[in-house]
Amino acid sequence: MQCFSFIKTITIIFNTVIFLCGAALLAVGIWVSVDGPSFVKIFGPLSSSAMQFVNVGYFLIAAGVVLFILGFLGCYGALSENKCALMMFFFILLLIFIAEVAAAVVALVYTTMAEEFLSMLAVSTIKKEYGASKDFTQVWNSTMEGLKCCGFKNYTDFEGSPYFRDYQAFPPFCCDNSTTLCDTQTAEESKVEGCFKQLLYNIRANAVTVGGVAAGIGALELAAMIVSLYLYCNLK
Repeated sequence: MQCFSFIKTITIIFNTVIFLCGAALLAVGIWVSVDGPSFVKIFGPLSSSAMQFVNVGYFLIAAGVVLFILGFLGCYGALSENKCALMMFFFILLLIFIAEVAAAVVALVYTTMAEEFLSMLAVSTIKKEYGASKDFTQVWNSTMEGLKCCGFKNYTDFEGSPYFRDYQAFPPFCCDNSTTLCDTQTAEESKVEGCFKQLLYNIRANAVTVGGVAAGIGALELAAMIVSLYLYCNLK
């Protein structure tokens, strides 16, 4: 009985923290999505594009809603000893865990297929929007500047884009020497890698950290599912 009370108390505290984190993420996400310019004005040094904050806002809303619901169900189920809430908490966690495992398997097994699909989608969007859409252009400029890369695959992604038609040149990030005009010859000689390759390199370079974080999150989810089942089975 003491073990049950201890686990129940820990579960309530743990899920209260999750509930508060979800509420905070939800509030920030709504703020960013509704009043993005004010957010950019306050945290301007962290980013150079309002579009980035809008996208982050939608992500924060989704993550906040999930954490809010999970925290509420776990806390309410343990506090009121409600079997239905605990079972819903378990199944939501189980679905999230299965989705994470499936995503990891797809990423490992179908990396080439995913690269081809992303390449087709990203390159076509670059050719259509880069230089025409201010927000889209700023997002790519920030990405290329931060990762020291050019386009999705390479400089050829920008051929036929509004930017290339206007300036008859590629973005300066595609050339080592940004003081000169980044024409086809200069970009080809510079051999600046595409952002997708650079991103993969950074992920592989930090594979231990990424794997450790993923394993830690998976372990927490498994522990939470086990605890919810334990409480469910020991409730009257």
